[in-house]
Amino acid sequence: VQLQASGGGLVQAGGSLRLSCAASGSIFDNSDTAWYRQVPGKQRDLVALITWLGTIDYASPVRGRFVISRDNSKKTVTLQMDSLKPEDTARYFCSLRSGTSGRTYWGQGTLVTVSS
Repeated sequence: VQLQASGGGLVQAGGSLRLSCAASGSIFDNSDTAWYRQVPGKQRDLVALITWLGTIDYASPVRGRFVISRDNSKKTVTLQMDSLKPEDTARYFCSLRSGTSGRTYWGQGTLVTVSS
């Protein structure tokens, strides 16, 4: 399984970005997918999760501003980020956890920078 994230960049506070993650392999449909973010020197934190059943959850700092979605036919998971704040600046990683093996796969990360 390989995950390819894209869509990061530089944006002003209040702006929007859309992150996408494309997965290869055949385990996407029964796998949970999520976005995490990490700043240097700190742990990787969960941003948003969407399970293979469609259950969605968000970290408190992004609830109401970010929307996660997935398209099983295209094997993609997307994170729409609105009303961005400087504290959203981080490298964002997509992940996939296989419902069969329990193994978690990670993308390479995409950098999001929000200027004030």
